[in-house]
Formats: sequence, structure tokens, C-alpha cells
Amino acid sequence: MAGSRIDDLWGRRTPYRSGGTWPVRVDEHYEEGITPADVEQWVPTASLLHSNGDAMDIAVADGRIVGVRGRAEDRVNHGRLDIKDLHAWTANSSADRLTVPLVRRDGELVETDWDTAMDTVVARCRREMETKGPRSIGFYTSGQLFAEEYYTLATLARAGLGTNHLDGNTRLCTATAGEALKESFGSDGQPASYTDVDHADVIALFGHNAAATQPVLWMRILDRLAGEAPPQLLVVDPRTTPVAEHATVHLAPRPGTNLALLNALVHETIARGHVDRDYVHSHTVGYEKLAAQVSGCTSQWAAEICGLAAAEITAAAELLGGSERLLTTVLQGFYQSHQATAAAVQVNNLVLLRGMLGRPGCGVLQMNGQPTAQNTRECGANGDLPGFRNWQNDEHIDQLAEVWNVDPLRVPHFGPSTHAMQMFRFAEQGSLTFLWISATNPAVSLPELARIRTILADENLFVVAQDIFPTETTALADVVLPAATWGEKTGTFTNADRTVHLSQQAVAPPGQARSDLDIFCDFARRMDLRDRDGEPLVHWHDPESAFEAWKRCSAGRPCDYSGMSYALLRERGGIQWPCTAEHPDGTERLYLEGEFWAAPANCETYGRDLGTGASVEATTYEALNPQGKALLKGAAYTPAHEEVDDDFPLHLITGRTIFHFHTRTKTARAPALNDAAPQVWVELAPQDAAEHDLSSGDQAEVVTARGSLRGEVRIGTCRTGVVFVPFHYGYWDSDHPAGPASAAQGTAANETTVTDWDPVSKQPLFKLSAARLEKVTS
Repeated sequence: MAGSRIDDLWGRRTPYRSGGTWPVRVDEHYEEGITPADVEQWVPTASLLHSNGDAMDIAVADGRIVGVRGRAEDRVNHGRLDIKDLHAWTANSSADRLTVPLVRRDGELVETDWDTAMDTVVARCRREMETKGPRSIGFYTSGQLFAEEYYTLATLARAGLGTNHLDGNTRLCTATAGEALKESFGSDGQPASYTDVDHADVIALFGHNAAATQPVLWMRILDRLAGEAPPQLLVVDPRTTPVAEHATVHLAPRPGTNLALLNALVHETIARGHVDRDYVHSHTVGYEKLAAQVSGCTSQWAAEICGLAAAEITAAAELLGGSERLLTTVLQGFYQSHQATAAAVQVNNLVLLRGMLGRPGCGVLQMNGQPTAQNTRECGANGDLPGFRNWQNDEHIDQLAEVWNVDPLRVPHFGPSTHAMQMFRFAEQGSLTFLWISATNPAVSLPELARIRTILADENLFVVAQDIFPTETTALADVVLPAATWGEKTGTFTNADRTVHLSQQAVAPPGQARSDLDIFCDFARRMDLRDRDGEPLVHWHDPESAFEAWKRCSAGRPCDYSGMSYALLRERGGIQWPCTAEHPDGTERLYLEGEFWAAPANCETYGRDLGTGASVEATTYEALNPQGKALLKGAAYTPAHEEVDDDFPLHLITGRTIFHFHTRTKTARAPALNDAAPQVWVELAPQDAAEHDLSSGDQAEVVTARGSLRGEVRIGTCRTGVVFVPFHYGYWDSDHPAGPASAAQGTAANETTVTDWDPVSKQPLFKLSAARLEKVTS
């Protein structure tokens, strides 16, 4: 099919030189038999299947979506689309969309109307509030809704119901990004921009397989590599990914040793005299303590821990130290490991030590996984308060109370918001008895799935599932609410380099499906949530009025949207925040003058101990950083809780394939994507395959202390001793949609993963399970 590009994942090269402008290349794909001449309407939007924010137009004919094309003028992608952008829209018209509400009657989900479904939800919520209080209520949302929807959810949960049990599935993919930025710069917010790829002479990717996770960003890097004066790449990844194949230096450390490696790179940077001492003196605190922390972390020390040669680490340090324009990126390879935040912070430290901030080609992108993960954090729908406000700062609480017109005591701030892993533990223990899950599928995506299924199926837990398709989670819910999706509703979202796009409704949602914003507003109205003057707490009524409410909340904070409007986004396309009256065109890079959001009165957090996760008190922070400089923080390497042993001698890591998103509830319903990757596989090194008498195409069982899964063997890219399994696969398209037919018939990677998390970000450890392999002979 023309434009399908299934066999040419990154398309043709358009080389450009350092400092040049990335050439335009417009990618497009249409329904069989449709040409651009058949399109009746083009509707602007951006990709909702990764965090890159690829701008595109939806092609509409006869009231339905018939194709997409990239937007040539947009700053993010210059017309390019990745393989999911090109094909996933076909899932919107899948025959098994949820189109009517469902309620559980006598153990079965049966169709009902919206009034019955919402009244059931409201009645149960009121009962739990009256008998157990607001801390019996929890919301677990997504990284796939729009900013307007997250802000509405945060408002009704925090100021309406008074619960702090609100988190997103971004806890699984992005929490460490936000925490690492806060620990180093005082606030969330990516310092760098995608345009820094155009200028960098060294690009260092730490645990970031951009070729699969942000393919259009990878196309940009590939085009730089194909042009004059290409950048050199440093890649840290235990697999030889397509990114690693282009590396000048590729380090494949043993899983669980990222912090040891980064401590060595920081040590070598200092020892080899690569520190920009003027920058460090003027704009940072903590240098002496950090230098002392890593003083013994030589390349030789780290080499033994990481399973690398000392010369490899030294070569990486020289590459970083010799750069003139250093751009660094970080993703799940670091985020989903123990000591995740500590390791990600060391990447920030390298950038600060080298003075590589605020100028073209320099900076750090602590990447996001999901498309609207940034909005989850900004709008307070995860563990943060809206507008990157500090729960320990009473003035910040007063600001929120004023925005919402409620008493400050109504906004729960006795501690940090409850993270998702703790919420499910509370549900397991029985103190959380009402859980509203929107646009996510924890019955496949959370670790230790047998436990999660037991929690969700517990009759004492009332589960509301709001989604667009039947999933493993909706199969266990008490009420299922059919939602509209991308192309069927309007709203804004923000990519990993702070670019905000307006995604406009192109077609009507199927059946009775409603936008998530409509559902949340309906709930707030039925609960009769009001402000201190007796007026409706959620006083907005459509996407644009919700955006205006969010703008007011964001004003004066790092993620300031006050200079944006729907009209401006329609006119210009993507705009980077902060966008204010002083910066009406947005802001390409943060911290140009070495000024940070780290002053005690402004910072989003006073920080945590990177080793234990313990919160730093305000007085301690004020004494450490009265002038609000960037913070250089260190931590000692410690081994993971779960190490390999004789019973489980292999490291199991999970990850993504370019063809699927999250738990593939959308992408598996796009035939081209599903055909490209229809089933789970088990990937291992040739030496491990030989040791287990396995060949490509054999069936292997991966077994851990929690459970097992079976998949087809692929031999190739892992370092010896490491097994890789993609995490997307579950059971909704099988004969037993809520889970495996038996413990021995698992296909979901998270049947095997461990319930454990990083002490700072609380992100689960999907890349640190001890496992063994068994050949399936029958």
C-alpha cells in the first residue's frame, strides 16, 4: 500500500549540516482507494501515540477518517510521521469500540444508559465519602488525555472531593523524568529543544532507544548523521538497538548498574578537567559534595560492576568531555531501574558540569514516554500539584485555593500525592474502596499481574473504567464508560520539548461515546461540587473554556500558558511553553542566563535524598540554596534488591516495539501494525540461546519468582545474560480477555515483573527482574 512504510520505518534521508535547517519531508497515508483529491476536510492535530508530538492533518471524507499527512510547517516534525502515526488511525473505526455504558449486574457487564451509569458511580462515590472519607477515593488516569481533561480531573479530585489519591500511568514511564528535573533545576520542564539536534556535536542517549520510541526524532538525528559535520553519538543500552548501531561509543552495561556507570562518568569529567568552573561557580550549588561523592568512582571501579571494559567508560568520558555542544537524552532504560532518579540526575550533572545549557545544541531532554505525559504532570493529575506547585509551600497552596476559590485546607497537602503503586496497595489492604481508571489498562501494564487482577476483582473495590475499547481492565470493572478518542474530541497536549498542539475534533465519536472532559464535567455536576461562594467548582463547559481555566492556573509558573489561545494555536501550530505576554512566540530553551526555578519561594520541590527518597525540609533547602541555583546532587551506587542467582541466572528487561503503543489496545486494532508484530517474543543473546538449546522460532518460557510467560525466541541484540520481552501483549483479543487461561499460559511480560520502585520517583522497576529460561517442548 502506497505510503505504508512498514518495511522502511524511518523513510528516505534528507541530509543537513550542523546549524542548518532540517529539510521538509511530508509523509502521508490514506485508506485504500483514497487520494488527496478525495479529501473533503483537513483537521489539524498531532500524534497521540508517543511523546514526540508529530503535527499532522486528519483527512476526512463522508464523515469518517480516511488518512493522515504530516504538517510541513510545524517545528516538531517538518512533515514527517512515524509508522504508528501513519496507521493507528484505522483503529478508530474498529467494530469493537465501546459505544454504550456498561454496569455489572449479577456478575455480568450489561448495557445501560448514561444516566444510570453515572448515577451508579455518583451513588457509590457518595457512599464511600460519607462512610470512609475522601481517602477511600482514588483516580488512576493516563498519559493519553488532553490538558483540559487532566486539569478538570485534578480540580474535582483535589478541590472537590479532597483526595490526594490521584496519579497517572505516567508513573510507569515518566515519573523519573519529572523528579530528575526537579532535583536538578528546582522544577519540572525540559531545558532543551528538539532544534538542539540541529546544532549538537555530541548527542548522548542514556537508555533511550529513540528509533523505536520517538522515531521522528530519530529521523532528525539520522539526517544529521547523513549530512556534513555529523554529531557523534554516545549510546548507553544493554541491547544493540538501531541507535546503538550508529554510535561512536556504545556502552551495554549490566542491568541495574546505571548509577555506577554515571558516577564514573561524572568522576572522569571532573578528574580530566572537563568542568566549566565559571558556570559551576556562578550557577550551581553542591559541587564539592558531588566531587567527594564520586571521588572513588573510577572507570576501573565501575567497569567491574557494570560488566564493561574500563577503556570503554574512559572513551565515553572523553567523548562527553571533548564536546562543544552536548545534547543528552534519557528514557526508560534509566527510568525503570532501581536508583532511577539518582542515575538520571547524574545526566543533568554532566550537563551542568560542562556548562551545556541555554544555547543551541546544548541541554538535556529527560524524555517522556506517552504523548500527554507532560500534561499529566503540569495539570496535577499525577503526584504533582497543578502548575508545578510545591505541596510543602503554603503560599503555593494559597495560590491554588484562590484559583479554585476554595478554602486552602480543602486542598490536601499534608504530604505528597499518593503514587499509583501505593494506591493499589491501599486498595489491596482495603482502605481505598473506589477507584476510577481512565484511559489506561493496569491489568496489563502494572507489575506482578496476578496480584493486580486480584485487587481489581475484589468485590470490596468499586472500579470505574473509562476507555474506548474493551480491555483486560474493563473486563474486571463495575462500571464501564465509553469514551471518545483522538480525532473525535478537541483539546491541547504538550510533547517532550514543551511544544503545545491543539488537536481538533474531526469526526463524531461512535454511538454514545463521550469525550473524557464531558464525562468528568458531568460527574462534577452530579456530585454538586461547589466553590466557597456556592458556585460550580468546575465552571467550564467545553474544551476552550477549560483551556482558559488551565491558563489562569498556570500563569506565573514555569509552565505558563497565559500567552496562548486556541486561536493562536490554530494560526501557528506548535508553540513551546512558557508562552506569555513577554514571550508571545513561546520559549525555545530554558535557563538561557543560568537562572532557574529553584529559589525556595518558587521551586516545585525542596528535593529528596536520592538514596532513600526522604523529603528535604524547607529550612534545610533554604540554607542549601537561598539563591535558587541549579543543584548538583550525588548518590552512592547500591545493588538492586533482586539480583540474579543460581535459580534465576538471567536479567529480564521489558520494553517497546516500534509497532505498538502501551498495551496495544489501539495499535493491535490497526491491521498493518498488528500484522507487523502480532505476538510476544523472547529476545536473547546467541550465547544464552546456545546454552539453553534454543533457536529462532522456538517457544521459550520466561520464569521469575512472580510468574511466567511464553513467547517465540528471537536471537540477536541483547548483551549476554539479558532477556528482553516487549511489554505490550495481554489477553483482550483471546478467549479469556481478563487474564491467562492458566498460570502456564501467560503472554504478558508483567506476569513476571517485580513489585518494587525507585525511592524518589516511585517508578516501577520493569528492567530489573531475575529470571530463568526454559525451552517449551510441547
